[in-house]
Amino acid sequence: MIRVLCLDVGTKRIGIAISDPLGIIASPIPAISRTPEKKAIDNIKNLCKNYNAKTIVVGLPKHMNGTIGTQAEDCMNFAKNFEDEYEIVFEDERLTSRQAEHNLATVGKKYTKNKGLVDTESACIILQQYLDRK
Repeated sequence: MIRVLCLDVGTKRIGIAISDPLGIIASPIPAISRTPEKKAIDNIKNLCKNYNAKTIVVGLPKHMNGTIGTQAEDCMNFAKNFEDEYEIVFEDERLTSRQAEHNLATVGKKYTKNKGLVDTESACIILQQYLDRK
C-alpha cells in the first residue's frame, strides 16, 4: 500500500509523520535536523522510499489572516526539492505547535528541552488533519 509522509519544516528541524498503509492514522517519525540541507533532503527521500510514500504533505505556516509570509515561502521552496519525484500537498498548519505542546503536556511528556518532540507531534497533527479530510 502507498503511504503519505508529512513534513513540518522549520528553520532548525523537520518534524516527520507517516500514515498507516490504509491512510487512516498518522504516526510519528523522529524529527531530523534541517542542516545540512542536502542531508535532510536525502533522509526524507530515503524515508519515502522505505515507506513507499508517493505523496508528501508539507505544513504551510500561514499567518492568522490566511496570508503567506516568509516562513511559508521557505516551506514551499524546500518542498520544491521533492516535486519531481513526489506529489506535494500543502496543508494549513496554523496553531499546530500550540496544539502539539498541549497534547504532549497532557500525556506528561517534557517537551521544553526537546523541541523535536513538538515538531514531530505537529507533523502528526498536520497529517491527521489531511487524512481526515481525505
